[in-house]
Amino acid sequence: MSLADRLRGVFADVRPLRQPDFRRLWVANIVTVIGAQLTVVAVPAQIYAITDSSGMVGLTGVFGLVPLIVFGLWGGALADHVDRRRLLEITTFGLVATSALFWVQAFLGLNNVWLLLGLFSLQQAFFAVNQPTRTAILPKLIPLVQLPAANALNMTVMSAGAIAGPLVGGALIPVLGYSWLYLIDTVTLLATLYAVYKLPPLPVESPKGSPGLRSVIEGLRYLAWHKILLLSFLVDLIAMVFGMPRALYPEIAHVAFGGPEEGGVEFALLYAAMPLGAVLGGVFSGWVSRVRRHGMAVLVSIGVWGTAMALLGLWVGLAPLATRMMLGASLAMLVVGGAADMVSAAFRQSMLLSAADDDVRGRLQGVFIVVVAGGPRVADVLHGAASEVVGPAWATGGGGLLVLVGIAVVAVAFPAFRRYRP
Repeated sequence: MSLADRLRGVFADVRPLRQPDFRRLWVANIVTVIGAQLTVVAVPAQIYAITDSSGMVGLTGVFGLVPLIVFGLWGGALADHVDRRRLLEITTFGLVATSALFWVQAFLGLNNVWLLLGLFSLQQAFFAVNQPTRTAILPKLIPLVQLPAANALNMTVMSAGAIAGPLVGGALIPVLGYSWLYLIDTVTLLATLYAVYKLPPLPVESPKGSPGLRSVIEGLRYLAWHKILLLSFLVDLIAMVFGMPRALYPEIAHVAFGGPEEGGVEFALLYAAMPLGAVLGGVFSGWVSRVRRHGMAVLVSIGVWGTAMALLGLWVGLAPLATRMMLGASLAMLVVGGAADMVSAAFRQSMLLSAADDDVRGRLQGVFIVVVAGGPRVADVLHGAASEVVGPAWATGGGGLLVLVGIAVVAVAFPAFRRYRP
């Protein structure tokens, strides 16, 4: 085997980028996701600055979860009945408009938490329709055999933006304020709007019925008959609900590591560490196309995630003894967790896309976005509330231990998932 062949087996598989439409969307995401992550950082930081409460930051979980559930499921049904390009155009424009409203409230200095939470809910509603549709079109743009590679490439871009966004955002909040971050998000979203506009028409193959409640129920019934797919959602919920401590980042950065209350370097590093791990996992993801036991790969990666979060809680608890050393150790655990999450998501998404019929892909992706984005929203509420009682170290570490217990139960109780091959 030549050196070039060996390198191709180590680094990311870029074959999907040979398809023009996929490549255009992927390149646009490089720009857009940085701006989007600026808003991800700015919203909780602004809420914490106004209220000085992790519990209030955790409320973003409630205000984000409800529209994710409602519009994620309904949006998936829409994606199975209308032209998917048209639906992407409408929802992407909605995301642009919502980001502009974030900019307006910050520019005017309103400092109203409930307005912020309301805009956040509106943004999540557009996101909940957009993302299932965007993922459902992948099998139309690339060969099925390239789905794991395409998912890894998409996650790598999203994670790279999630590094740059928090680093830039956390550093710029004290200097420029929140309004500039929201404005950058608004402008960068225009790149994705252009890429969506350039897509060909993407009608659904043999759509059935209408995109109402009955269609949503039919999609859920379809999922109920596919136990492996159902379990792929369950294990992700275990990982995210118990093991995602992001609502505690403002408090951990300020209380444990001595960062400024309004943001700063420590806050930015905590937000960027997990995406950095996902980027490293994506860059060195050439091996994912060779793995056949997808179920075992998901279980192992979530086990690594839970271990990393448990150790993160330990290092945060020890921060008063050696603050800088524990900050470095905490960031290392978040990097490991990010890489593990990237692997898990790439395999779970591939399982879902390859096993589903085209006329239900949108609805299943709606369920996927509810689980993937909704799980962390629930985690925001639970971790925020738990931190008020036991502190951020116990809330974080205890959640990691619960992930390990939950994933062990699934591995023992459902051997078919453990043995699953596509």
